[in-house]
Amino acid sequence: MPGVATGGSDRQGQLLARGRHLEAVTLGWNVIGVIVLTVAAIDARSVALAGFGLDSLIEIGASSVVLWELAGAHGGRRARAMRMIGIAFALLSAYLVIQSTLVLVLEFHPRPSPLGIGWTAATAAVMFLLAAGKARTGAALGNPVLLTESRITLIDGILATAVLVGLVLNAWLGWWWADPLAGYVLVFYATREARQALSG
Repeated sequence: MPGVATGGSDRQGQLLARGRHLEAVTLGWNVIGVIVLTVAAIDARSVALAGFGLDSLIEIGASSVVLWELAGAHGGRRARAMRMIGIAFALLSAYLVIQSTLVLVLEFHPRPSPLGIGWTAATAAVMFLLAAGKARTGAALGNPVLLTESRITLIDGILATAVLVGLVLNAWLGWWWADPLAGYVLVFYATREARQALSG
């Protein structure tokens, strides 16, 4: 049945193109995010914003890995990239533990960050939408890599929400300790991702 085969091939091609588009949007958003979060973190002296900026940098690597996979990249290169991502997450976790603990012990008060609040709110909404699109596309393709990355994107949206809550509590109620506590939320996530990436 040539017609059926061609139709299936066309559908597969459309789904792959959609998957690549979703990853490209995620990649582009995080590239912009690294710049915005760096500026916001320095201005507000915020551990949570700095940690989320580093997380966005690592997510750029994760999206690149998925784009390689969707393009049929060699498995060996993909395995090496995953190990690099795992090491990066481990370093992020160590940084956040040290910085968040120092902030709490020294009672270092971050400044309010309207830019950080606006960006994390927008990021949460965008990541939740992208995660849903990746999950649907990955399920239709039967692609476990895209499905797994959809969960990472979902977690990224949850992390953005956690950081947002910390920023809002600091800005509106003066709860300065909410910022390093949001950093500890990122530690839990980074440690888990490091373990999973390094274990393959």
